Amino acid sequence: MRAHIVLAHPEPASYNAHLAATAQRVLAEQGWTVTVSDLYAMGFDPCEAARHFVHPNDPNRFDAQSEQRHASANHTLPNHVADEIARLDQSDLVILQYPMWWHMPPAILKGWFDRVFAYGEIYTSRMRFENGRFKGKRAMLSVTVGTSEATYAYNGRSGDIDLMLWPVNFNLAYVGFDVVKPFVAYGVESGIRYSDPETIEARLRDIVVDWSRALQTIGERPNVPFNRMAEWGEDGRIISTAPSYSPFMRHQP
Repeated sequence: MRAHIVLAHPEPASYNAHLAATAQRVLAEQGWTVTVSDLYAMGFDPCEAARHFVHPNDPNRFDAQSEQRHASANHTLPNHVADEIARLDQSDLVILQYPMWWHMPPAILKGWFDRVFAYGEIYTSRMRFENGRFKGKRAMLSVTVGTSEATYAYNGRSGDIDLMLWPVNFNLAYVGFDVVKPFVAYGVESGIRYSDPETIEARLRDIVVDWSRALQTIGERPNVPFNRMAEWGEDGRIISTAPSYSPFMRHQP
């Protein structure tokens, strides 16, 4: 079995890097082959732009989808993008490890989606969801947040964590992954501290234990459900007989 970890944190000694290293160690101990893309260490450019396409379809006007499709068809995607795609192709499990910044992933991870999930190569109108390139593979988020689990519960002050993570999970489902229930590390206090140092240290140690256990039983971890192509009508809206899994995709009252 092969796993690939995508780490999005600028500090090599960060807690996110520690969780990524923990995942690498625990999975390797179970016989997995594990690779890691440390996006900041790689200097990954998150900005899709004309400069990335050496043989453009239209040198006069840049359109990201058109250039991605052209490069996909001609096998001229940038090497570092093609390398990331190859790592995903080779993996049975993909883990995205990142901190929640302003209720979203760091910009470098959003840019990773923008560039690596290239139109033509990774998805088309016919190649998505259960027909996606990565069907049969699993992907999960491992996210750190600064406050307690209660603040990220339904109607919590920090926002409902399930809704906040839904767009990223949806990206994974869109390209065919089976999306595993996320692992959320609560109370990872950094610049702003709410607790005394001893409490924080104990909490961080407990999170590592929980994360290790989650990885040791990753095959038993439930998936996040998403609709399939047949459950949308010709107008692109969910049909009345289909299940509705999220407030973002629901039946009209």
